[in-house]
Amino acid sequence: IKAMTYIPRNTHLYNQAIEILRLSRSVSNYLVYDLAHLKKDGSEDPYVYFTGDIVRQSDSLAPEILKAENMAFQDDRLKQAASIERLTSSLYRTCERLERAESNGKDFVRILRREIRKFRKLQHKWMMTL
Repeated sequence: IKAMTYIPRNTHLYNQAIEILRLSRSVSNYLVYDLAHLKKDGSEDPYVYFTGDIVRQSDSLAPEILKAENMAFQDDRLKQAASIERLTSSLYRTCERLERAESNGKDFVRILRREIRKFRKLQHKWMMTL
């Protein structure tokens, strides 16, 4: 997690983004071990790639929030906020896919999805203030 010199206006949203990043890293580390084994036919589990996707997507949330808040014009802030919304939706869909994987970590993915839903509620309120 990179240190930013700018303190976000909505610290609840920013802190939730950081929490999602922490959770996604933990979930990914747990699942990648579970999904990394080759199948009997020698192929790899396609769900193993989604573990990296949740980390990559969640890693972008906090910096994108700061970018949006640093934009000078409201139209630019709203475009950036829409980008964050798409990123959040993509992250949620990736979690849904991971729940279909044959893994013992499905409960952890559900916890992450619950945190993403909390983030969405905070995000909606935040967008009204931009």
